[in-house]
Amino acid sequence: MTDAPIRYVEPVFRPPSEADSLILPVTDGCSWNGCTFCEMYTAPQKRFRPRGEEEVLESIRRCGEQFGAGVKRVFLADGDAMTLSTRRLANILEAMRRNLPGVRRVSSYCLPRNLRKKSANELRELADLGLSLVYVGAESGDNDVLARVNKGETFDTTREALEKLQEAGIKRSVMILNGLGGAALSRQHALNSAALMNAAQPEYLATLVVSFPKGETRLRENFPDWEPLSVLGLMQEMELFVSGLELKRTIFRSDHASNWLVLRGTLGADKSRMLRELRSAIAAPETAPLRPAWARGL
Repeated sequence: MTDAPIRYVEPVFRPPSEADSLILPVTDGCSWNGCTFCEMYTAPQKRFRPRGEEEVLESIRRCGEQFGAGVKRVFLADGDAMTLSTRRLANILEAMRRNLPGVRRVSSYCLPRNLRKKSANELRELADLGLSLVYVGAESGDNDVLARVNKGETFDTTREALEKLQEAGIKRSVMILNGLGGAALSRQHALNSAALMNAAQPEYLATLVVSFPKGETRLRENFPDWEPLSVLGLMQEMELFVSGLELKRTIFRSDHASNWLVLRGTLGADKSRMLRELRSAIAAPETAPLRPAWARGL
């Protein structure tokens, strides 16, 4: 191991809300890595593999020596730490309790498939040890869209995973991809994604706009007729999605760099206000407070 307490394999990804967290890799890459819209873990050096348990525990020990109680949040990287066994995750969480006593939140990305072999009791054990939040890339609630982008999930498998997490007391931050269904499947993508969120009632919900900095070739292998939505089409899809949401106390964010129109609020308290903002932008996009293309950071 180098002088640094943690060995990173570039590029390293984390959710925007984990900007101040200690990023602790417990796996490299993504165990599925089949989604044709995703470019995060396609680099050769990001092939999936679990980190050795000894290396991870040593990293935690050394971070404890270096940072002590100064670490307040930890994000377990890479793409799906939850693919690890409950035993290994428990060992990691217990080591953080011993060595990083200031930690108040531990989070991770989570693929729905990685919860199929974990019971609610196992997840509750992890919650008791400090795992408090997971980020679930649902992407869509529409089975046609999910199949076309090779997500390997369905409306039901995602809902079941989200319900299991809720039962265990682990908060869920869910992401939906605006525009993922293209022009042809836009309406059903919006309506069925709203239906999935209504069924799950997540604590947090975010939307990003689908984008392909490296090109659309991979997506079009399974989705040859995919056509991107215009900025107006993306906002119309969002209006349909937000209109269909019946959420009680979900914190909603549509403020990622990819989003043209920034929306923030709590659903359902702020649903009417956000719909007014969307409809105003749709009616007069030329005067709407849209993010300029150069500022989208893509």
